[in-house]
Amino acid sequence: MVIYRRLIRLGSNCNVGLRIDASSSTSFSVTNAFRQYRQISELTKPDEKADTPSMVRALEAQGMPAKQAEAIVSAITEVLNEKLQNVGHSLVTKEEMEKFVKLRESNLSKFKSELESSQERHFSMLKSETEKLQDSIEKMRSELRFKIDNVTAGQRLDLNLERSRIKDELANQNTETTNLTKKLDQEILALRDQLAAAKYDVMKYYIGALVSIAAVGFAVVRIFM
Repeated sequence: MVIYRRLIRLGSNCNVGLRIDASSSTSFSVTNAFRQYRQISELTKPDEKADTPSMVRALEAQGMPAKQAEAIVSAITEVLNEKLQNVGHSLVTKEEMEKFVKLRESNLSKFKSELESSQERHFSMLKSETEKLQDSIEKMRSELRFKIDNVTAGQRLDLNLERSRIKDELANQNTETTNLTKKLDQEILALRDQLAAAKYDVMKYYIGALVSIAAVGFAVVRIFM
């Protein structure tokens, strides 16, 4: 559409009539001009101006008048130059690309360095925290072992004291039992002595009574005889 508008404007300025009439041999169709656009654009180079004489000759070879061909080539050349300039502005140069690549590599290297530094700090902090945790665990383990040893020692001491107390009580009970046994034996012996003395007294009384009865009997017998 840009080329079409440029052709209409330049054609009007040059008093060149563009008719889309296939019956006229001297007329050039705009459609044919657009059809020749790719062939004409191939005559240009990216970093150079368009080869306008070659373009004019190519259009004249298609049966176009010289003035009309020059007007069309001028319009196409202007459009192509503008497009090439726009493309050139939109593209980056090799120096800019190298600068961008270097900047990106620098940023990437900086990011990598920061990442490695962050990882080293993180690993260092993690190692420090792990060591602190291990020290705390070892300290707690030592305190727990000390408390267990104290409790065990206290229990052993209490057990030994209780065992000694029970042993002393048993010894006292054995002593008391022995004393009671001796006392009972003494009392039994005393009772035996008392029983023996009582038996002797009873026998003596019996014998005295019998002698008395016998004496009385003899006396009665002598009286009656």
